[in-house]
Amino acid sequence: MTLICKPVSGIALSSGLVLLLMFTAGVPLAAAASCESVAAMTLTKATITSSQNVPAGAFTLPTGSQSSQTQFDHLPAFCRVTATLKPSADSDIRIEVWMPVSGWNGKLQAVGNGGWSGAISYQALATALAGGYAGASTDTGHRGNVASFALGHPEQVVDMSYRAVHEMTVQAKAIIRAYYGNPPKISFWNGCSTGGRQGITEAAKYPADFNGIVVGAPAIHWINLNAARMMLNAYANRNPEAVIPPTKYPMIHELVLKACDALDGVKDGVVENPARCHFNPEVLACTGSDGPTCLSPAQVETARAIYSPVKNPRTGEIVMPALLQPGSELGWGTITGPEPISYSQDTFKYLVFKDPAWDWRRFNPATDIDLAIRGDDGVLNFTDANLKPFFQHGGKLLMYHGWSDQDITPISSIAYFQDVTRKLGSSVAGKSIELYLVPGMNHCGGGPGTDTFDKMDAIEEWVSKGTAPDHIVASHRTAGKVDRTRPLCPYGKVATYSGKGSTDDAANFTCKARGWIHRL
Repeated sequence: MTLICKPVSGIALSSGLVLLLMFTAGVPLAAAASCESVAAMTLTKATITSSQNVPAGAFTLPTGSQSSQTQFDHLPAFCRVTATLKPSADSDIRIEVWMPVSGWNGKLQAVGNGGWSGAISYQALATALAGGYAGASTDTGHRGNVASFALGHPEQVVDMSYRAVHEMTVQAKAIIRAYYGNPPKISFWNGCSTGGRQGITEAAKYPADFNGIVVGAPAIHWINLNAARMMLNAYANRNPEAVIPPTKYPMIHELVLKACDALDGVKDGVVENPARCHFNPEVLACTGSDGPTCLSPAQVETARAIYSPVKNPRTGEIVMPALLQPGSELGWGTITGPEPISYSQDTFKYLVFKDPAWDWRRFNPATDIDLAIRGDDGVLNFTDANLKPFFQHGGKLLMYHGWSDQDITPISSIAYFQDVTRKLGSSVAGKSIELYLVPGMNHCGGGPGTDTFDKMDAIEEWVSKGTAPDHIVASHRTAGKVDRTRPLCPYGKVATYSGKGSTDDAANFTCKARGWIHRL
């Protein structure tokens, strides 16, 4: 029997409250509540602001959303719940929980953010819903993809760093239980970039929140990352002669491919393993005056710095590993453009110096890096490799990172993976944590590599079978059509061609250890 409670009369509301008391008492229910009745439930330090059924294909994106409406025109009917969470007196965290009216697979998929967050991830929510999941997303406690919210609001920085995601997860599970009569049997996290950092932080701080966590290109070591971006940008623009114009990027990229593309035995326009690519920018040095097909002496030094670790000029300590790897040349402008990437500027303007008038030209690495790290006190820079409680809980952490990432170095993912396996033993690799590097993929997607693969299918298989996939089939598309597939291999192995059949078919490759593991 289906119990329908609509809060339009005193009797209906009372029925809804009785239903909620049954939830609280832990009585298993075979029937769901109405979507509208969920609005009557009481949450701790949180308020449901709306709860309504959305008919199939009827969802309209809020004004100002950056997503395309097309994706939402084919969604199934769902119950949309919005809520505001206030775990601190200064918190203002907004969340949305989307629950399929029919066909729920019994699972939660919480989705991550990008940059400074500041918005509900509607596109990721839609993807989760279309896959049969109940989805949850948060704006992490502020509006807009800038860090100005941090001025005078330290609690909101904590919310953005980690608390908002945890609070969202707790409340989403309660809302799902209220609607369906049962909590999700399995809970997943799926995020890239900031969403990747959020996933790693969840695993370390709140090990019971999720059974499986998918982490792409995680923006971990946030303070160090943005300090290193500032330093590399300053060096790349130290004088007009040192600047490498974007018109030269393709020329450099072609020379890198010529030197390293075929090292894996297949010439396909992709550097399979940049760790084995020892490209020396000196080969591009102009023999005469500067020109479009060569690099001036100052530009050679800039290119060399791009491929090198970023070091503190005062202590010599590595602030971050090389931010850009061989094969990433077409995207160099992201970090080495005319001025630092906005996330770096915002970090120092609003979090370090707390001065909206601060100008990036005043950045002094000899003093400002240490100041930034001390001031953060491990909030945004939090990166704990002790995932033992998460693994003991049965949690699985699937990491992936594009080798051609133009925004966040893949070496940071390798370093974190190695930190975890060193701390907890190599046996956790493949059982509880695994890293898949994606040759030729840019930041979270794009690029000439096979950048499209089903992350949720991979983590679902892992959680159900207990062992990480020995490979993940990925594809590359041109004009929407698949023109290449390849296996993505666990860290320490590479896709190796059998020597027969098309090199654009994953079936003709196997994952083999090639002795190339990147030592840090």
